[in-house]
Amino acid sequence: MRYALKAVDAANRVVAVDLDAHDESTARELARQRGYAVLSMRRRVTLWRAGRSGFPALLFSIELLALLEAGLNVVEALQTLAEKEPEGEARTLLAGLLEALQRGEPLSGAVEAFPRAFSPLYVATIRSSERTGNLKDALARYIGYEEELDKVRRKAFAALLYPAILATAGALVLAFLVLYVVPRFARVYEDISTPLPFFSALLLTAGSWIGHNLAIVLVAGGVAVAFAVYAASSERSRAALARYLWRIPTLGERLRIYQLARFYRTVGMLLRAGVPALRAFEMARGLLAPNLRWQLEHATGLLAEGRAISAALTSAGLATPVATRLLGVGERSGGMGELMERIARFYDEETIRFVDAFTRVFEPLLMAGLGAAVGLIVLLMYMPVFELAGSLQ
Repeated sequence: MRYALKAVDAANRVVAVDLDAHDESTARELARQRGYAVLSMRRRVTLWRAGRSGFPALLFSIELLALLEAGLNVVEALQTLAEKEPEGEARTLLAGLLEALQRGEPLSGAVEAFPRAFSPLYVATIRSSERTGNLKDALARYIGYEEELDKVRRKAFAALLYPAILATAGALVLAFLVLYVVPRFARVYEDISTPLPFFSALLLTAGSWIGHNLAIVLVAGGVAVAFAVYAASSERSRAALARYLWRIPTLGERLRIYQLARFYRTVGMLLRAGVPALRAFEMARGLLAPNLRWQLEHATGLLAEGRAISAALTSAGLATPVATRLLGVGERSGGMGELMERIARFYDEETIRFVDAFTRVFEPLLMAGLGAAVGLIVLLMYMPVFELAGSLQ
């Protein structure tokens, strides 16, 4: 549970503090250990605790930064953003942020109360700005981080969209032929006494069975689709699929590089926000595929033992030779966060080049495969007609 406290700190200032604790007495004890004298305490109701919100945090950050650069303070900027929103979730959230600020809470504490709308990374970024007093730079860093992630997603989506549409259209055509056309051809050929070519007979026998058991086929197809959706939503199934895909030499390495790029960018962002490396590793754990998380746990253990970041990530298999060298440069220069973001950009460029090359090869192969499958079915359906015409001549 989360508690909001009004307390007196070591400098005799009245401050607002948020604490996570099992109960009120535990919260008071935590506050005392941190040097606060508690004046009042109330249990805090956090909105959108589970799941994800539709609140556009990136757009909010862009608009907030624009208003701050125009000369408004944070409260005025939030009031402006709230006034332009229609009644709904976004306006309620912005009203909650304003209410928290008017109670004397810092902006980081206010956004932390909405975990579905603002990620821990966002909270850490805002909290870092409160130490430096430069909220605009922190927002600009977060916007740049999200735009870099989005650039890779857009590139991959654009490259894979056409093959996906082509595969879907091809699957629908094949389903139409198998479920509708072939069974009707099978009924036409049932009364022909002439022996059919072997593969044509095999296809038409299957078509005849489908025609007589169409309901069973449709139910079985629906069950297969439901099972596929369930498997896709299961972390265990995704981990098993990832392990299988990552055994494919070229594809597996590309998937690993994509995962590492997200991890390095996030950790670099957290380090630049002032988050300790050990905590940054723990916060970024959820970005890695399940089959890489045990490696991160190994790296976290090495880091806790006092090993350098470069040594910990290399020993755990989470760094390529290029990354190891650049991490060493970051440790010597003290700019580890910036170097990790640079490594992420390097990885992103590799991923984009691979996706482009893959789609250039995959698209013609997919078209050829679908065309061959459709052509083969049509040929097998009409082959008895061709043979019958030949015999009549």
